[in-house]
Amino acid sequence: MSIVRHMKSVFRVAVITGLMLLVPLALQLTIGTGVDGEGWNWTLSDFVIIGAVLFSVGLAYELIGRRSGDVAYRAAFGFGLLGAFLLFWVNGAVGIIGSEDNPANLMYGAVFLVGIVGSIISRFKSRGMARTLFAVAFTQMLVPTFALLVWPAKATWGEPGVFGVFLLNAFFAMIFVFSAALFRRASATE
Repeated sequence: MSIVRHMKSVFRVAVITGLMLLVPLALQLTIGTGVDGEGWNWTLSDFVIIGAVLFSVGLAYELIGRRSGDVAYRAAFGFGLLGAFLLFWVNGAVGIIGSEDNPANLMYGAVFLVGIVGSIISRFKSRGMARTLFAVAFTQMLVPTFALLVWPAKATWGEPGVFGVFLLNAFFAMIFVFSAALFRRASATE
């Protein structure tokens, strides 16, 4: 891929990221924060962080996911990135185990670490990515299990309770399992 095509990809991702950030900005300006503190109240750092994450996810897809001509590989890579993005957003915004202030939520960093390290080790090849995403799904379910075993009384599980936390984790794990299955399918043609 030439440098011009790389630059076009970077520019395209930057423009799409900027357009996506216009939605929360418009909500911020129209809804604002009410007297009771409810409403849409993102800070500048919220916009910067989510913008950086959106840009990173889009750029990863452009530079790695789209290099494959295999539709299954591209879909698998897209679903994996979608799961990682949603996990980051939900955990950062409201927290999964209790509130976003609960230190148990920091353990979800292991999910990202397994995904990044596994992707690099597998050199983004389909077979290795399938194994990586299965390991990511396993790690996803390991986090609340570990939190329950280590902090059974201290862990604040929030309004959904332990069952709700495990259900939400299962949702994320299923996204990663679906991605792994697509990678496995792509490896058949690799």
